[in-house]
Amino acid sequence: MTPKPRRTAAAALLALVALSGCGSATTVASPAAHPAPGLVVLDESADRTRITVAPGTTVRTELHSTYWSPATSTDPGLLAPAGQPTTAAAPSCRPGSGCGTVTTAFTARTAGSARLTAHRTSCGEARPCPPGQQDYTVDVDIAAR
Repeated sequence: MTPKPRRTAAAALLALVALSGCGSATTVASPAAHPAPGLVVLDESADRTRITVAPGTTVRTELHSTYWSPATSTDPGLLAPAGQPTTAAAPSCRPGSGCGTVTTAFTARTAGSARLTAHRTSCGEARPCPPGQQDYTVDVDIAAR
């Protein structure tokens, strides 16, 4: 059975349309020069990193062990505490086991740099933390508008 001319023409047209997209240029939006204010949530995976935020941004640390101290800012004039730190044990947590979160929020006020820090000495019940797991630091650059 030979292909019908209409089906062959339709298939050729479809292939042409599909392939025409392969060579076309697309415009990709470039990131904003200055990030917009909003909410940035940091956990242990952000340890020893640097982030850039806009003034007005809320930066919240959520550390997943109640053995962590609440995070503090090295420059509260630039990165100011926003409310009181909270500690919440996980519902299935046995007392003293450290499972839960320590959450602290900050507001980026004006351009500059500050560091968020937290510390712990215990990584579990009767288990001291090795030196590389005792301190949490994140450098925060607040971009000028």
